[in-house]
This record gives sequence, C-alpha cells and structure tokens, in this order.
Amino acid sequence: MPSVRDIRRRIRSVDNTGKVTNAMSLIAASKMRRAQNSVLQGRPYAEKIYEVIAHLAAQPLEEGTAMHPLLEVRPVNRVGLLAITPDRGLAGGMHSTLNRRVAQFILDQPAPTRSIAVGRKGRDFMARYGQDLLAVFTDLGDRPTVLDTIPISRMLIDNFISGEMDEVYLVYTRFVSTMSQEPVVEKLLPVTPAALAGSDRSGYIYEPDSLTVMGSLLPQFVDMEVYHALLESIASEQSARMVAMRNATDNAKSLAGDLTLVMNKLRQDSITNELLDLIGGQIAQEG
Repeated sequence: MPSVRDIRRRIRSVDNTGKVTNAMSLIAASKMRRAQNSVLQGRPYAEKIYEVIAHLAAQPLEEGTAMHPLLEVRPVNRVGLLAITPDRGLAGGMHSTLNRRVAQFILDQPAPTRSIAVGRKGRDFMARYGQDLLAVFTDLGDRPTVLDTIPISRMLIDNFISGEMDEVYLVYTRFVSTMSQEPVVEKLLPVTPAALAGSDRSGYIYEPDSLTVMGSLLPQFVDMEVYHALLESIASEQSARMVAMRNATDNAKSLAGDLTLVMNKLRQDSITNELLDLIGGQIAQEG
C-alpha cells in the first residue's frame, strides 16, 4: 500500500499536469477563435467560386473549342488523394478518426491510390502502412496563406493534366462547431458541372473566349479549395485540442481530489494507530 509521502508526491505531479493542460487549453482557445473567423469569412468565397465554375463547366462549348484539361473525364487508372491532417497530437481522437476515413477511402477505390500528405499525422499513417506517397508538406503553421498552399495545388493540377492522376480527392476535417468536427471526402478534379435546367444552358459570350476564362478561373478554384480545406482542418484541430485539454484538466482535478481523500484516510489511520500504541503503552505501565 502506498505511503502518505508517495500519495502526496503523486498529487503534486497530477496538479502540475493539470496546470500544463489548462495552459494548453487556453492557448488552443485563443488560436481557435482566430481560425474559426478565418473559416467563416472564407466559406462564402469558396462556395461562390465553386458555383461559378460548376455553372461555367455546364455551359455548351463553342464550336471548335476544346475542353479544358481540368474538366476532362477519363477512365480511372490511378486516384489522387490529398489528406490534410494535423502536425501535432493532443487533439483527442481527431487525427485517428481522419486516418480511419482515409484508410476506408483507399480501400474502397478500385484503382491504385497515390497520396499527398499535409501534416505529420497523415504522413506517419501513410508511411506506416506502405502507401504510395508522392509528396509530404508539414509545418504550414496555424496561420497559412494562399501562397503556402499554391505548391500543393499546382502539384495536383500538374499530375492530373499529365495523366498521373485521373481523379483527385480531398480528405480533411470540416469544422462544424467547437464540439463537433466531421471528416469529409470531396472530389476536386475533374470539376463536376452543375445540373442546369434547359433555360440555363443558353450560351454566353466570353471575352476573350470561354477557354481563356476557364483557364484563368480553374487554377484559382483549385488553389482556393485546397487553402480552404486547410483552414477548415486548422479550425477543427484547435477546437478539438481545446476540448481535449479542458477535459484533461478536469480529470486531473478530479484525480487530485480522489488522491487527497485517500491521503487523508491514510493519515487518519496512521494517527489512530499511533494513539492506540500510546494508550496500549500507558495501560501496560499502569498494569
């Protein structure tokens, strides 16, 4: 049975752990608010550019105009996957849930999958299970810019155009609320045209021409989709970390309280035994 000194030492250790987790929770909360604002401000633009691209892709092509390479639908011989995961742990079950979603997606594909990992957790998972890793991007920070993600989106575009990937998917964690984050899979390339009614399929005149307009907008669309997916992942990570560290702090306080009760009980037993020894000695001397 542990002594009072051992329990007191353990209480001190638990208290110190609680202070650390509380500090981490406060830091994650401050980062979470900034990340949430970035996600909420970027969502309208990301949704609108997707709507514009989908409507443009659904319009009939002008005579003699070739289809843009990023709209080309071809037989799927290799699937491209961009998995966006955290660089660090201590975020509850977020990264393990996302990695399970990635694994399920790879298993469901009839064709081989070539992956690009963003974040150490995804990189470690892919390497551990021997997946075909094309590239790894880490240390993008908590406040990335579009310039930080352009190399990723350009790699996806180049591999799709060259035929190394026939379809490209995004896997990331969508921010729903502070207490809820959802792993999602989204098809990025080829861009899926919108389902338009007959009256909406009337042709439009583009200047200089529709192919030039699509050639300018489509790379920006891919850039924005990758960037916004990264923002969603960061907001989800900070939210999950804040909740996990807050729960860890509460558990540390609860454990310290339980240990304090055990320590007090041991001290009472020790005092009682000492009193019994004194009384027994006094009775022996009187006898």
